[in-house]
Amino acid sequence: MKKFEFAIIASGIHPEDEDFDDRLYEAGCADATLAYQKGVIIIEFNRKAVSFSQAVISACESVRAAGAKIERIEPDHLVSLSEMADRCELTKQALSLYTEAKRGEGFPNPTARVTSKHPLWDWSEVAEWLYAQQKLSLEAVIQARIVKEANVHFEAHEMPDDNFTRKLGVLEAA
Repeated sequence: MKKFEFAIIASGIHPEDEDFDDRLYEAGCADATLAYQKGVIIIEFNRKAVSFSQAVISACESVRAAGAKIERIEPDHLVSLSEMADRCELTKQALSLYTEAKRGEGFPNPTARVTSKHPLWDWSEVAEWLYAQQKLSLEAVIQARIVKEANVHFEAHEMPDDNFTRKLGVLEAA
């Protein structure tokens, strides 16, 4: 088994409740660090599992068992140049050359805040491009796909279901 690090952003239970820590611990979040920032619960996992998708699925099940609503999984799939640099260990300057087509071709276009000074890119698209350039591992691409798919699911559904579990498993196998 391998350890995977990610965070679940949740709501629905309050950190000032007397049994807050115990509820999460007893529900299976013993491998997580809890925080409350900007009005949301942040549950940072360091979870052992056979795969990233299984780590995410089991963590989601634990959080739901504690009575919390899952808002999203992080690291988020929308990224700035700085976040891309952190994730792939390239410099911001190198990535900027890719985005401006001064080095390499076909770098994905930004998907959000396109007209601002700080646009955002879809990390799964960027990860696939970087993998094709041999700058990122296949495992990082798979994890990016899984996080994106999980977040798309949580935007449309409150709870993980069999379809959610199936989709994440397929992404891991792809």
